[in-house]
Amino acid sequence: MPTITSIKPQRNNKRVNIYLDNKFGFGLDLENFVKLGLKVEQELSEEEVEKIVKKAEFQKTLDKLLKFATFRPRSEKEIKDWLKRKKVYQSLNRELFNRLNRLELVDDTKFARWWVGQRNEFRPRGKRALETELRIKGIKKEIIEGALSSIKIDEGKIAKGLLAKKAYKWKNLPKREARQKMGQFLSRKGFSWEIIEKVLNK
Repeated sequence: MPTITSIKPQRNNKRVNIYLDNKFGFGLDLENFVKLGLKVEQELSEEEVEKIVKKAEFQKTLDKLLKFATFRPRSEKEIKDWLKRKKVYQSLNRELFNRLNRLELVDDTKFARWWVGQRNEFRPRGKRALETELRIKGIKKEIIEGALSSIKIDEGKIAKGLLAKKAYKWKNLPKREARQKMGQFLSRKGFSWEIIEKVLNK
């Protein structure tokens, strides 16, 4: 059976490297290291090593995932995409996802409301654009509708503000061309033609 020949702290002092038979075996977080009570000259079966490595991998991935999930509200799809992007072992996916759920860090409703609020304050756009963005994030239709209705969005006012910022682009164009360009601009920003017509007519 493999024998622990040395235990060395990693540079971040939050993990240790375990050497088996004078060769690097695996890295382990301090919490699991203390729990397992590993010591030099301790023998481990192959099955025990496999279980410890799985625990170590789980904790290492969870630490990174928690940083990602607590930076801002996250949708269920964002979490799943992160796990896929980081090529996390399939056997750990469900356990990691369930852990975040228990910590209430996966909430599509909370995420959708946060997203709409942030866009409304820092990068205003029409409801149609917000709906598209949230659909891409994997949010269900009823949750999107709830988020959009929970925050007052004055599309007319937002559209006017966006046009005012870009007015220099169209001020020297013929009236008809300027109107067309402004309409196309607002359409790209996710405003309906009904809103665009009202704003341009004023």
